[in-house]
Amino acid sequence: TGGAFYPLDPRPEEIDIRDIAQALSMSCRYGGHCKRFYSVAEHSVLMATKAPAGLELATLLHDASEAYLQDVIRPVKVHLTNYIEIENRLMAVIADKFGFAWPMPAEVKKLDEAMIGAERDQAVNFPKGKDWSQWKPVPPLNVTIEFWSPTLAEGAFLGAFYRYGGKA
Repeated sequence: TGGAFYPLDPRPEEIDIRDIAQALSMSCRYGGHCKRFYSVAEHSVLMATKAPAGLELATLLHDASEAYLQDVIRPVKVHLTNYIEIENRLMAVIADKFGFAWPMPAEVKKLDEAMIGAERDQAVNFPKGKDWSQWKPVPPLNVTIEFWSPTLAEGAFLGAFYRYGGKA
């Protein structure tokens, strides 16, 4: 939308689902280290299709802060001393604005780990012989990653937002 936003001082009135959808559709998972472009928006939409009833919107928006902060890969994120605090503060505002619980319910975190399993198998290039123990050994989520274009991902994300009861 082109509006001002202050990530360290998030204000609900400055958060717009259109900005979230557009930014996540243009953000590649894993810092771009994928077989093909694979957006955070597609990741979120696919996860939401497998969410338990009543958790679809929260699941869809579980990475919404990345629209404003970017997707920091896990091996780096754990070393950024205040990033998680900044991310949690922003997610609390997003959750309040769109009406879902924060911190995320355990079911959403479990889905995210299973989604990472699907991504490991379908979207990410793995060096042979590397230790990937940070990728928890959970069964992969039963989804097919299609490597949507940003335009398709943005539309699918917005469609899912309204389908799951989101109110802009």
